[in-house]
Amino acid sequence: MKDKRKLILPAALLMGWIGTPPVAQAQAINSYATPTSASEPKGIASGPDGALWFTELYGNNIGRIGTDGTIVEYPLPTGTAWPYLIASGPDGALWFTEELGDKIGRIGTDGTITEYPVTTTASFPVGITAGPDGALWFTEVYGNNIGKITTGGTITEYPAPTASAAPFAIAKGPDGALWFTELAGNNVGRIGTDGTITEYAVPTPGASPYGIALGPDGNLWFTEWARNQVGQITTGGAVTEFPVPYAGSFAYPGGIATGPDGALWFTEGPLQGQIERITTGGQVTEYAVPGLGGGLGYAAWIAAGPDGALWFTEESGGIGRVPAGTVPPQM
Repeated sequence: MKDKRKLILPAALLMGWIGTPPVAQAQAINSYATPTSASEPKGIASGPDGALWFTELYGNNIGRIGTDGTIVEYPLPTGTAWPYLIASGPDGALWFTEELGDKIGRIGTDGTITEYPVTTTASFPVGITAGPDGALWFTEVYGNNIGKITTGGTITEYPAPTASAAPFAIAKGPDGALWFTELAGNNVGRIGTDGTITEYAVPTPGASPYGIALGPDGNLWFTEWARNQVGQITTGGAVTEFPVPYAGSFAYPGGIATGPDGALWFTEGPLQGQIERITTGGQVTEYAVPGLGGGLGYAAWIAAGPDGALWFTEESGGIGRVPAGTVPPQM
């Protein structure tokens, strides 16, 4: 089952690029191992209780890490659910997706978990975010839908216009809409709270848009997993792409989040063992993560913490932290 995740990635991921190896910058990064070994943490989000909450894909847990590094894990009621991404909800709880469980989960800060089945079966829910309408919005990679779930558990689904687009990550925009990536459709989509969807093509073919976040400049920023780039899209649909330096064939830009320094931070995938910072002007700086890279696991998703630090998941079984005091000033 562990290899099934790779099936959603287009063939473009197999194509290598040749680039000039960058010089990774030194950075004081802490790492905290999860109590469950080989747990493969995925999504991470700041909670309403001053802690970070994260998912464990293979550990089948939802984890909580305090800013002091203390971790508590809460097992899911559904076995082999594959919890993926997580977001803070408007009701003081955390909401998360279950890929194999085909459910949307809710966990209170006391650890109480409730699960809601997605209407479309075998839909593989992945991305999730709080919307401007008091509901949670999520993506269905195989169901090819954008879903909405109220805090009471009522689910509505809206089909993506592009067939087999594989909607992946989703974020709230500054325009009262939700914006999402299409991993296989090579689009960035916008969905209004009335369900109306507009798609904008990414200029680079086979880019595989992946993570997405609202930037400090009022635009949406997204990573291109298969093309070593980070994209910026305005609410009018204009796209600008910035190259990512990398060593080897691929950087695999992944999760992305706005940092406390007015820049965007994103992760790099297999073999790289780095996280990166990009200014709104497109300047990229790389930071090596101790113990990662070279097949030893990699940084997956990233979020700003309540302590002014950047927190990210390590697929080898840890949670990483870039201390606030080491974040460089805005360039």
